[in-house]
Amino acid sequence: IKPICKAIGIDEEGQRQKLISDPILSSVTLTSKATGADGKQYEMVTIPFKFVFGWLFRIDSRNVKEEAREAVLRYQLECYNALFNHFTSYADYVEQKQMLIEAQLQIVEVAKQNYSTAHSTLKEADNQLKLIRKLNFEDYEASNRQLKFDFIVPK
Repeated sequence: IKPICKAIGIDEEGQRQKLISDPILSSVTLTSKATGADGKQYEMVTIPFKFVFGWLFRIDSRNVKEEAREAVLRYQLECYNALFNHFTSYADYVEQKQMLIEAQLQIVEVAKQNYSTAHSTLKEADNQLKLIRKLNFEDYEASNRQLKFDFIVPK
């Protein structure tokens, strides 16, 4: 944590104390040997990379040096946005999916109504066709050489 603390101008020892008093970060905080820029070995307080982002998010921007404050605030705002997106994206998905389902249900209902109407019209047309096919020449002669039917005209 030392290079980050130096870069943003916060007290490394104060941050170490906060890390060891935190119920989550204390379980992953280690003291390990690291090689400094001067090539010497130093004991450093470290946390796994995946925890660095949360630790930085919790740093009070009022305590960082002036030239780092804007970057820290931008970072923290990005964290708020990332948390919002993470925790609301499923709800957004459910809402959008429900809207699609409702729209598709309307399409299905119209198609069912159209199918029902078409099925009924087709059935009546088939019945009329059967009647016409049953006609013979005698029927034609009996109706004074006219074939008249009250046909159902499809809509």
